[in-house]
Amino acid sequence: MQYQVTVIGSGPGGYVAAIRCAQLGMKVALIEKYPTLGGTCLNVGCIPSKALLDSSEHFYNAGHTFKEHGIDIPTPVVNLPQMIKRKREVVKANVDGIAFLMKKNKIDVHTGVGSIIDKNTIAITSAEGTKNITTEKVIIATGSKPTPLPFAAFDKKRIISSTEALELQEVPKHMIVIGGGVIGMELGSVYARIGAKVTVVEFLDSLIPTMDLTMGKELQKATKKLGMEFFLGHKVTAVENKGKEVIVKAEPKNGGAAIELKGDYCLVSIGRRAYTDGLGLEKIGIALDKGKIPVNDHLQTTVDNVYAIGDVVRGAMLAHKAEEEGVMVAEYLAGQKPHINYNLIPGVVYTWPEVASVGYTEEQLKEQSRAYKTGSFPYKALGRARASMDLDGLVKILADKNTDEILGVHIIGARAADMIAAGVVAMEYRASAEDVARMSHAHPTYMEAVKEACLAATAARPIHM
Repeated sequence: MQYQVTVIGSGPGGYVAAIRCAQLGMKVALIEKYPTLGGTCLNVGCIPSKALLDSSEHFYNAGHTFKEHGIDIPTPVVNLPQMIKRKREVVKANVDGIAFLMKKNKIDVHTGVGSIIDKNTIAITSAEGTKNITTEKVIIATGSKPTPLPFAAFDKKRIISSTEALELQEVPKHMIVIGGGVIGMELGSVYARIGAKVTVVEFLDSLIPTMDLTMGKELQKATKKLGMEFFLGHKVTAVENKGKEVIVKAEPKNGGAAIELKGDYCLVSIGRRAYTDGLGLEKIGIALDKGKIPVNDHLQTTVDNVYAIGDVVRGAMLAHKAEEEGVMVAEYLAGQKPHINYNLIPGVVYTWPEVASVGYTEEQLKEQSRAYKTGSFPYKALGRARASMDLDGLVKILADKNTDEILGVHIIGARAADMIAAGVVAMEYRASAEDVARMSHAHPTYMEAVKEACLAATAARPIHM
C-alpha cells in the first residue's frame, strides 16, 4: 500500500497529526500497536486519571463538606471497583471517539508494531504476521513510558507505575509515592482522598519543581489538609518488595538521618522516557540524543522525509504540546508556514486545588537577570471562592518592570486548569498587566482573581485586598 503520510503512534500527537494531514488532502496511514487508539493519554494517562480525580473529589466532599452545605447523608463508603469501572467506561468512550474520527477522515488504521525498513518502507507486525507499506513521509509519534528506578524495577504488584495505580482494586493502607511531580501529586491525592495514608518522597526541595516555586509551596499546604506527608530533599536509596509490604529507604541529600518507610504500595513517578524501542531508527541513520529524537525547528529529523513529535522529541511531555506539533508538521508538509511558541504552552496539575502555569517562572526571570514585578491575589478574598468553599490558592502575575508586558501567569486554586487559557490568550497578544486589569470580569467568578493580581502587578492597587 502506498501512502503520502504514515504516522506511527496514535496518541494525541499522532492521531491529531493524522487528522490534520487528512484534512489537508493527504492519503494517511496510522499505525498503533495496541488494540485501542489514543496512546498513553487516553488509555492510561490524562483521561483515566482525571476520571479518578473527579470521583475521589466527589467522595471527599461527601464526607467533609456536604454537611456544611446543608446536605445530610450517611457516612459515605468508597466503592473503588465501581470508581475503576467508571474510569474504564470514560476511557472507552474517548477511544471509541478517536476510532470514529479515523473513519470520518478516511484514515487507514493498521494495528501492529510499526518499524522502519528504510525511509519509505514501514513494516507492521501483528498476530496475523508482518506486512509492509510504502510512504512518502513518516511522522514518529510513539510517546513515552514511565521511568523505573535503576535499582527497583516495576513489579506491577507492589512497586507500581501510574499505569497500575489506575487499576488498583483496593484502597492502599499506606501508599508511598516516589516523586512529587505532576503524576505523583495527582495520583497521590486520589488515594489520599479516599482514605489511604500517602507519603511523598521528592529529591528536590519543592513539589512540582518545574513550576514556579510559589505553586509548589501552596500545593504542599493544601494537600497536607488531606493528610499527605512529605519528605522533600530526600534521595531514595532502596525499594524492596517484601510480599505484602514495600520498604523504602531514603536519606536527606544535604545530610541528616536516613528514613525508612513501610507501605503496601510504592508508586514510582520519577518521570517518563521517550519510547523508541523497536522503531528501527538505526536503519536510516537516526541517532538518539539523550534518549530523544533530534529534530530541527520544523520537527524534521536528520532524514529529510521523517518527522517526529510529542514525547519522543525535546520539550515538555504534554499531550497538548504533542497535538500542536502534530498540526504543525501536517501544515508544514502542506506547504504552509505554521509555528509554535513553546513558552506559551501551559502546564496543569489536576489536583484540587488545581495548579496551572504559562510563561516564565519567577526563578527563570531571576536567572535571566530580567527586571520584573509581581502581583498576586488570594482566593480567600474572592466572593466566588467563599461561596464554593474553595479558599485555597492564589493567582500570581509576573510582568516586565518597564513595559508591563505579562511574562508569566501562575494559578493555584479552583478551576485553574480552565482559567489558564485566559493567560495564554493575553500573552499570545502580548498584553500588559494593565490591559487585563482594565477588562471587565464577571462577578462573582474565580477569574476576578486574575484581574486583581494584574491590578496588584501594574499599580499595586488591588480593589478587594
